[in-house]
Amino acid sequence: MNDRTDAVPAEWQQDTQDIGRLIRAVYACISGPAGAPRDWARFRYLQHPRALSLRTVVEADGSTRAAVFDVDSYIADVALFFAGNDFHEVETEQRVERFGQVAHVWSKYEARPTPDSPTVLKRGANSIQLCHEQGRWWVFCTVWDNEREGLRFDLF
Repeated sequence: MNDRTDAVPAEWQQDTQDIGRLIRAVYACISGPAGAPRDWARFRYLQHPRALSLRTVVEADGSTRAAVFDVDSYIADVALFFAGNDFHEVETEQRVERFGQVAHVWSKYEARPTPDSPTVLKRGANSIQLCHEQGRWWVFCTVWDNEREGLRFDLF
């Protein structure tokens, strides 16, 4: 595994010391106005080198499938969307369960065109698995789905 602490901003290092702060930092990395560059360097730093993301895709016929990405393929997948859309993912609730060096975070969110907009583009939940090694927390896996007709998040 690469030691990615050389020339890393102190703020990024602090992000990895606290689970809540780490999750907020991930949201900050992917949020912004249409066309604004996202902080992909910081996003990569927060992710474990072997991190994966899984998004539930709803097909036109209502069936679902999993779209799975490593960090770079996730960035490539969302680049066009972020180029053309205002998108701010705002955490609304969080539940953390920790055992030793692993943690699971349920993070409910709302996507809005601006952080304080009354317009909600979508709601959903991230299931985020973290591991603690080398003196820091890493995002190891993020799995999410959006609320839709017949699907509401009601675990807490």
